[in-house]
Amino acid sequence: MYLEAANLAARRGEELIFEGVSFRLESGEALVLTGKNGSGKSTLLRVVAGLLHRERGSVGFTDSHGNTHRRVGEISHYLGHRNAMKSELTVAENLDFWRCFLGDTHGGSTVSIDEAAEAVGLAGITQLPFGYLSAGQQRRFAFAKLLVAYRPVWILDEPTAALDTSGDRLFAELIEAHRRRGGIVLAATHQPLGLEGAQELRMAGFSHTGPGVWA
Repeated sequence: MYLEAANLAARRGEELIFEGVSFRLESGEALVLTGKNGSGKSTLLRVVAGLLHRERGSVGFTDSHGNTHRRVGEISHYLGHRNAMKSELTVAENLDFWRCFLGDTHGGSTVSIDEAAEAVGLAGITQLPFGYLSAGQQRRFAFAKLLVAYRPVWILDEPTAALDTSGDRLFAELIEAHRRRGGIVLAATHQPLGLEGAQELRMAGFSHTGPGVWA
């Protein structure tokens, strides 16, 4: 399976923020987007996920059976700056909602809510309201959401925000485990994620200032 983007361009206001972005990620591969604030990292992730309109270009995911999905968001997890959890619900209720809402995509397996909590180092507190937790704990449980419903593609925007050093390591281990199972990762970051063999795409910002992309 593979995720492929060809000649993507996106606009912010009247200006093209980037253009000519192409990449192909095979099973088990990762691409890390780097660059200063406003360079288009988050915009590119949202375009790939189908959350923002693309000015031109194409993006698609081809599964292990050769079927191509043009709506990449339907086979992806998107983790943005916000955790997409309800503060008044318990952790277990939040994770159960996402598990039921998303369901499983063919070709992978999931874990239970308790197993996901253990995987992010927070076993035994899923009965607490999500809003009661610290920012770091909330971010860890946002990772747990990726484990309770299988998606072959993970699209991650500044995933280690609010995490300490141990959380950074745990996150890297979760991603590496996903890649070993054949998963694909597309992530934007300001700091190293510790992903072995990951490709890098440096975003340069508005296309009129230069090439706009490519490391």
